[in-house]
Amino acid sequence: MKISTKGRYALRILADIAEHGGVEKNVPIREIAERQGFSDKYLEGIVSRLSSAGLVKSGRGKYGGYRLVKLPAEYNVYEILYAAEDSIALVSCLEDDVEPCPMFNDCLTAPLWQYLQDEFRHVMERVSLQDVMDHKFPT
Repeated sequence: MKISTKGRYALRILADIAEHGGVEKNVPIREIAERQGFSDKYLEGIVSRLSSAGLVKSGRGKYGGYRLVKLPAEYNVYEILYAAEDSIALVSCLEDDVEPCPMFNDCLTAPLWQYLQDEFRHVMERVSLQDVMDHKFPT
């Protein structure tokens, strides 16, 4: 599995919002884009996905922008990547909303892929946005 720029940027966007506004202050898209070095338009697409997943809240007007809906320690990397990515499956036969592989039940390697997928998810669920910001990860 390869995490795309959407997933990587989603983490950066949420960390930026946490650092510059948190749950109390809206952070304008233009400011995030300038600090993170990517276009407003690409950022808007990612933030839209994060908003649809309920991870950020938008505000309009003079003090408009985006803010977190919960504290950074309450987000986990899995939910962020799941909201941003089209798929976070290690192999195609484990993707959501895909026609089940007719060989899955008889496949000798399917249990391995499922095990690795489950372990990867558990690791991502243990790492919070605050951990990412602090560069401290659970062991």
